[in-house]
Amino acid sequence: MAETLVETRPANTAFRADVLAGLALPQKAVPARWFYDEAGSLLFEEITRLPEYYPTRVERAILAERGTDFARLIAPGRAVVEFGSGSSTKTPLLLQAIAPAAYVPLDISGDFLRSSAAQLQQQFPDLPVWPVEADFTAPVTLPARAADLPKIGFFPGSTIGNMVPAQALDLLRSMRSTLGPRSQLLIGMDLIKDPAMLIAAYDDAAGVTARFNLNLAARINRELGGTLPLDALRHEARWNDAAARIEMHLVASAAIRFEVAGQAFTMAEGETIHTENSHKYDRRSQNLLLAAGGWRPVERWTDQDGQFSLLLAEAAEAHHAP
Repeated sequence: MAETLVETRPANTAFRADVLAGLALPQKAVPARWFYDEAGSLLFEEITRLPEYYPTRVERAILAERGTDFARLIAPGRAVVEFGSGSSTKTPLLLQAIAPAAYVPLDISGDFLRSSAAQLQQQFPDLPVWPVEADFTAPVTLPARAADLPKIGFFPGSTIGNMVPAQALDLLRSMRSTLGPRSQLLIGMDLIKDPAMLIAAYDDAAGVTARFNLNLAARINRELGGTLPLDALRHEARWNDAAARIEMHLVASAAIRFEVAGQAFTMAEGETIHTENSHKYDRRSQNLLLAAGGWRPVERWTDQDGQFSLLLAEAAEAHHAP
């Protein structure tokens, strides 16, 4: 039976602080991690099934095809710690390929986490499942039962790309702290490609990504006493070539005034709230990011079209420059 360990983090307080600080910036911004309330998590799962959204489909194919590689490179008896587990739909492909000792999903959305963990427990009845409700962007206290187990972190979906480089480095170092020495990390990273294909993946014809983006404004209104006029905001995806990233924005279609948690804000027509980055990588930038975060790449897999990559890394020993 899966039991959920809940970290005592004041999520609503953190949400309020991030939103108020972000709306006060010259370029308004809200961290993408706040997309994932229950409604946002369900919308993202819908996004992953869209024809334009290639990352999930391609990464799943890599996971399905490379099971023998995983079995060779990942020693049995490890606890699989999934960061931002969501629905855990890709996880069975990894668990079936290796011989794990336990599965520890980490997610900030508690209800969604518990539901997904229960479903996976039914699929793997003999595997201990220990969900942890926590913000995985900081070091996480894992269940005591996992303390002495060797660990492999699982971070699919190129979520690392949602963070600017400094934040990505902090996260990789935090993961290393959570997982401990001699740990491994299996991480998805999206690759640089035709901007038209990228924009389509983040601005689908059915408008699901637009709903996902606007749900963040609805959450602000619902949880923080906000008065954002949703009908005056529209979704926009942009390719920023200098930063090698897709950006998502909520654009004001007219001048608006609104309040959040009792504080007043304004937006001019055309002004935006920057809600997400999705950085794309090449081989060199992947290597540099992992090395700076305390990880040494071991193996790398891509699809035949070079759209997406999955990397296995191991915790690096401390290295001092000569």
